[in-house]
Amino acid sequence: MGSLMLDRREFVRQLLIDRGDLLVVSGLGSATYDVGAAGDHPLNFYLWGAMGGTAMIGLGLALARPDRRVAVLTGDGDMLMGIGSLATIGVKQPKNLAIVVLDNAHYGETGMQASATQAGIDLIAMALACRFRRATAISRIEDAAGIRALLHSGEGPTLINAHISSEDVPRVLPLRDGHAIKRRFIAALDANGRVPAPAP
Repeated sequence: MGSLMLDRREFVRQLLIDRGDLLVVSGLGSATYDVGAAGDHPLNFYLWGAMGGTAMIGLGLALARPDRRVAVLTGDGDMLMGIGSLATIGVKQPKNLAIVVLDNAHYGETGMQASATQAGIDLIAMALACRFRRATAISRIEDAAGIRALLHSGEGPTLINAHISSEDVPRVLPLRDGHAIKRRFIAALDANGRVPAPAP
């Protein structure tokens, strides 16, 4: 992965500066801790489980609300487990969806075992093969502002593979009640625009 590595907390903090009405879905474990550390927000949808499902939840949200920008922040382990979601996203072509993979090449929640990205598995190549409009890697904090702009205005689907340090950082635990997270998120969406009625 090279010698340059991002400080994960600072990178996520910079991505979420002046976020406005950006919808953020965070994957289980460290990605949720990082998003929580950047500041709790009613438009954060924290996943405390569902490994491998984060990108698909982001896709569903992006398709349901094409008028809103959706950012998925998750780890390499979660993305690898849900790798087939890249194909579905490529078929659906949501213009309002960006996925940021916080890639430390390890499974942080289960003991820091090496993930497949440490062995050279290339998430960028996979995303491009799945017809993502843009897929790029980042390892310099100076590039965070450009990535933040993509979250807010770039035409998706987009995948950013952020090479982050594997350093263990203190956990920041935001709201953990799944029902409360859902209700708060729906209320915040409703406050910013009409929420579609559920299908009969």
